[in-house]
Amino acid sequence: MKYGFLNLRRKNRTTSSFQVILLGFLSLILLGALILMLPICSRDRTVTPFPDTLFTAVSAVCVTGLVVHDTATHWSLLGQLVILILIQIGGLGVITVALTFFRLWGRRISLAQRNMMQQSISAPQVGGIVRRTGFILRGSLCIELGGALLLLPVFARDFGFWKGLWYSLFHAVSAFCNAGFDLMGVREKFSSLTSYADNAWVNLVVMTLIVVGGIGFLVWEDLRQTGLRPKCWRLMTKLVLTTSALLILVPAAVNFLLEYRSLPLGERVLASLFQSVTTRTAGFNTTDLTQMSEPGVLQMIFLMLVGGSPGSTAGGMKTTTLAVLFLAGLTVFRRRDDVEVFRRRIGQDVIRNAGTILFLYLALFSVGSAVLCRAEGLPLLSCMFETGSAVGTVGLTLGITPGLHQLSRVVLMILMFLGRVGALTLVFALLPGGKNPPGRKPLEPVTVG
Repeated sequence: MKYGFLNLRRKNRTTSSFQVILLGFLSLILLGALILMLPICSRDRTVTPFPDTLFTAVSAVCVTGLVVHDTATHWSLLGQLVILILIQIGGLGVITVALTFFRLWGRRISLAQRNMMQQSISAPQVGGIVRRTGFILRGSLCIELGGALLLLPVFARDFGFWKGLWYSLFHAVSAFCNAGFDLMGVREKFSSLTSYADNAWVNLVVMTLIVVGGIGFLVWEDLRQTGLRPKCWRLMTKLVLTTSALLILVPAAVNFLLEYRSLPLGERVLASLFQSVTTRTAGFNTTDLTQMSEPGVLQMIFLMLVGGSPGSTAGGMKTTTLAVLFLAGLTVFRRRDDVEVFRRRIGQDVIRNAGTILFLYLALFSVGSAVLCRAEGLPLLSCMFETGSAVGTVGLTLGITPGLHQLSRVVLMILMFLGRVGALTLVFALLPGGKNPPGRKPLEPVTVG
């Protein structure tokens, strides 16, 4: 009886995978904030206040890019390195990185730990999860190093070899992880990549890193196994690539026609394409966003809320969520029963999850925008942009973040955290899972619309 009671208590204390993921992110954020408080982490060797380091750590771990201090001018080399490590771990996933080191130490990965790895990278099944995680880590490091080498000639020319090498590595990791942190404040604070607006090489390398990091690890694996044979791709791969292409090309065309007409043709093309790519969670910018028209700002807010793809370094509602909801609406218009695309049928559970995710993100976005507008007395559109940037883990700003009061910063931190770990993950972590009742209740029609 005694041992049975102990076993019962142990069973009741079981922590779910969603709770472990949340605790992992929270622990890393707190540790990063405490380390950044050390005087050696700031350029002037003073203690940075905890609210500021906490905001920076949340932004780095959640790969957002919103900052209250310019990364290049406020933080020392050690502080920048700490931020880069937080970005790397946050981009790849706290659980993925932790269990990978656990495995390198020769420890066996249990079934429960494999399940956590599956939830961390949104894998469809537990089988092969350790091999898949190894592929993700190796691929990520190779892509980041390749991006750093491609950026090195330009940054070495502008900053000298050793500083250029550090800048190349920092921006390659930040771009691949869709983080948006930059070190260009040495030229002008909070300037991002505006000094390279006409540099096609830097634009193309950074955009490629952003897209590759944002399409998702599962898409990588599918493309590696099937190659350039669309008929062999999984449905998710087709949805991700199709939706991502449309969300890049259509807004780029709108930007080209409406936003950057005063620029020379080459720079106009680069600016239109770069702002379209970076808006979905990357956080870099090559133009002054405060000069955007209101329709252009609204378009960017929409793109920020959509974000990247599942199992990627990006945040937001995800491209597949948008695709599923669009297809579901199209099915209603066509008066059909099943949601079908690419000769495949999408399950009702997927559609329900997509609708729930949309509701949660719109609720967070709306409440956050209202709180910022009320607390700061700023125009609603500016608050909507900042809030969309936070919940989509983008990092773009209209310049109001450094001047926000503590309440507004807390709101943005909550939104960044939920945008990175996923609103559904928080719900699943806090609410106990219920079993379906043995019988089904009577069906009664309800009119909507």
